[in-house]
Amino acid sequence: MTDTPPRPQVQLLTRDGCSLCERVHGRLGELAAELGFDLSTVDVDAAAASGDAALRAEFGDRLPVVLLDGREHSYWDIDEDRLRADLAR
Repeated sequence: MTDTPPRPQVQLLTRDGCSLCERVHGRLGELAAELGFDLSTVDVDAAAASGDAALRAEFGDRLPVVLLDGREHSYWDIDEDRLRADLAR
């Protein structure tokens, strides 16, 4: 039996009412289906209201932010060429 490598994790940091965040989320959804990564979103304002203000403090002025496996990958938009290259590794 062979171990299957874990799927890459892409997380989108966003906030309610951010039209750019919505556009990036839509494109990431398409890419997730094509490239085989898991996509999740975190609303930094909701997280801060729940007691975790760290994401909003670090990334709140650059939303949307794309994290790949927990590390910042791009912000304000998707660096699609770089994302494809990094996922191919």
